[in-house]
Amino acid sequence: MNIKQLLVNIDFVVRNFYGIVTLKREKEIANLLKRNALILATVESCTGGLVSSRMTDLSGSSMYIWQNFITYANEAKINILGVKRGTIERVGVVSEEVSLEMVKGALEKYNCTIALSTTGIAGPTGGTEQKPVGLIYIGVADREKFKSYRYEVNPLLYRRIMKYAFSSKALDCLLDFLKENY
Repeated sequence: MNIKQLLVNIDFVVRNFYGIVTLKREKEIANLLKRNALILATVESCTGGLVSSRMTDLSGSSMYIWQNFITYANEAKINILGVKRGTIERVGVVSEEVSLEMVKGALEKYNCTIALSTTGIAGPTGGTEQKPVGLIYIGVADREKFKSYRYEVNPLLYRRIMKYAFSSKALDCLLDFLKENY
């Protein structure tokens, strides 16, 4: 640990403290899901269930969440969600294509009307020049529209805070998708 890394992490926590405490984003998403009678399924890799955890921090979340999956290993993505092995071999698991196959699999196999996926590199190891630590792809889809988002967050974030940053980006994408379409 160095001082620069410590300061980056402290800054992130301070800037996000209000949202962490108030669950403002989560409440706004929950209201949109309830108002539109949508059922959300999250299929998470790099966030390890944190998106699901944050959405179920609200009382009454069983009205719009029935099931969520952590598909951390490639085999889980293939077996649980139907992600094509060839896609993973061709473009890698951290990719737009895999994020979209994850949400499509959730929509096809499970009782949901909207799905959100995360796949990324939380570090501190595992990054490459093409796919650095801090890279995440987020898929969001309903039965008619499929969208993938690519983000890079500061690679100096500690892994635990990186996962929180990833989950925040995923919730932002979900909120944007809901506002655009519902």
